[in-house]
Amino acid sequence: MPVSRRLFIAAAGAALGSGLGHAAAQSYGQRVAVTGDDGRAVANTILPGEITGQISALRGVTYVGPREAGTTLYEFYDFNCPYCRKAAADMVALHDSDGELRIGLFHNPILSPQSAQAAKVMLAVQRRLGSEAAWGFYRTLLGKPGRIDGPGALTAAAALGIPQAEVEEIADSEEVRMALKSQMRMAADLGLYATPSYVLGNSGILGHPGARALAKMIASMRRCDRLAC
Repeated sequence: MPVSRRLFIAAAGAALGSGLGHAAAQSYGQRVAVTGDDGRAVANTILPGEITGQISALRGVTYVGPREAGTTLYEFYDFNCPYCRKAAADMVALHDSDGELRIGLFHNPILSPQSAQAAKVMLAVQRRLGSEAAWGFYRTLLGKPGRIDGPGALTAAAALGIPQAEVEEIADSEEVRMALKSQMRMAADLGLYATPSYVLGNSGILGHPGARALAKMIASMRRCDRLAC
């Protein structure tokens, strides 16, 4: 299924115009001593509250889990990041096993214009059908092998019953362009230069530590407001 040239150009422009090169990256080290499922140290830092406080106000974020949850885990990902495929499966497992956790998905397509194409299509799905459908779309795309691009994303959207022309129109809208740009700018402002990366409470986590490690961090955050107590 061919993707329109207009969608391709708009996606590339969103990726290149995000302001990534002008953001002040945070100093990620081992602010809290935590390890991933592989036993390696996980880079993390304390994030500025004046920036993290803006996260919940951004548009186009896909949420799953209870609206009034006390704990929210934000994932910043790129559809063509190989580690994001494992991360997606682990996010699904966390969602299924922790009924008190809220998950927010942020697009950060820094690897290729194709990633930005797919991100714009998911934003169109989210705008047209809501977060539950967008969550399923995320699971579907990241559950498939191979490169993810605009045509593949449009095929997945068509399976949800949205006509391709309608998806492209929404994906090419100014609202979607601004939503994608704001999500990428947030990732840049938080110094999240790896995909996937996470925000949990006031902590930033670089890379994917694994489902068990994330579950431990979530439990610690609930107990003492830190990644490890």
